[in-house]
Amino acid sequence: MVDRLEALFNHFSVRASLFHSGNLCGVNDFPAEESKGQMHLLKAGALDIHHSGQTAVQVTEPSLLLYPQPLPRRFVSDSKSGADLVCANLHFDGGINNPIVAALPEFVCLPLAAVEGMEPVLALLFEEAFEQRCGRQALLNRLFEVILIQVLRHMMEAQQVNSGMLAGMGHPKLRKALVAMHEQPANEWTLEELAATAGMSRSVFAGAFRETVGCTAGAYLQGWRIGLAQQALRNGRAIRMIVGEVGYGSEAAFSRAFKAQCGMSPREWLRTVT
Repeated sequence: MVDRLEALFNHFSVRASLFHSGNLCGVNDFPAEESKGQMHLLKAGALDIHHSGQTAVQVTEPSLLLYPQPLPRRFVSDSKSGADLVCANLHFDGGINNPIVAALPEFVCLPLAAVEGMEPVLALLFEEAFEQRCGRQALLNRLFEVILIQVLRHMMEAQQVNSGMLAGMGHPKLRKALVAMHEQPANEWTLEELAATAGMSRSVFAGAFRETVGCTAGAYLQGWRIGLAQQALRNGRAIRMIVGEVGYGSEAAFSRAFKAQCGMSPREWLRTVT
């Protein structure tokens, strides 16, 4: 089976950074930190999780709490026994424009036991988190990154996302076309070629893609290409070096597609992020 995540992580990396391990008692507020997501692993205890204007979520078993993008919240636990948590910031390349961030719900809550294959990683993470060993921080950071990959696998396989890229990546046929676009953005893809890659007729593919991913295949391809271009621009690469890599025959064609996607030219956009 094709590797659905390799191209995503090759182009848009994620870095974890531990910021808490231990017991939390009573009321604890987590403000939204600009350009950061967070992951909390509840090892023991119970939490009431409050998001502004929403009914509290009650978590009573060891669970993973994932916030792909900044979202303020309040954790309330027993004032005496509290809850044992290990928490990390997640730095997604491109921030909220990272395709992984864009594909995930704003809040994911999963019982740890529900994610297949995560037991040995969790065992090592919790052992390290509550000890003081050489290299502890670096090891825990990497383990959080491993867990994120396992969560993405689980969400695709269990089809826990109803629309968007991850829903398409969970589809047994559409995934092939999505991976092809991710791996070969410079290819002059036609709808017929993408349908053939997925092993579907043109009309069935077009309908299934729109229904599952939430946009046309052409719109998705343009969004992926422009996302790659933005990443390259952030890294200081010249526009003339990027154009062909992301499937455009000229700087003029690239600039038109960029403006259609972002509402501004590449140079105007770059000034907003530097």
